[in-house]
Amino acid sequence: MALFIDTFVNRIDRKGRVSVPATYRQALVQQSFAGIVVLPSFKFPALHCAGIDWMQGLVERMSSVDLFSEAHDDLSVTLFGDAKQLPFDGEGRIVLPEPLCRHAHLSENAAFVGRGMHFEIWEPSALEKHKAVARERALSQGRTLKQPPIGSGQGGK
Repeated sequence: MALFIDTFVNRIDRKGRVSVPATYRQALVQQSFAGIVVLPSFKFPALHCAGIDWMQGLVERMSSVDLFSEAHDDLSVTLFGDAKQLPFDGEGRIVLPEPLCRHAHLSENAAFVGRGMHFEIWEPSALEKHKAVARERALSQGRTLKQPPIGSGQGGK
């Protein structure tokens, strides 16, 4: 599975094309679809993005939600109803559809921010504000990550 880290800001041209950062494209090279899957965040004015394997993982996790339940309906329409497969062109660019640009308030520049197993696209100043709030909240609430047990093979020697 791909891993996405770091933040990059790239220009959006008049046709809505933007270069996906090379490190992100390299992380996706083994995918069955040569591009990214994008869906509007239902929490932020941003776009959730990843390879097709991430989206397939969401489909698999949806199997734990009762089919035809309101929860299944809510999640499936939110996750898949507005998702787009955006192929890379020969220069590693994607074309951002207008509805996605409107959702994330994108016009001239797009900030790509790694989120581990997926990445997001934000309007750059909105991302900086979001990061500042998130850092302050993490600090004030004493957020931590648990260490794996010694000998678990997770990040050790």
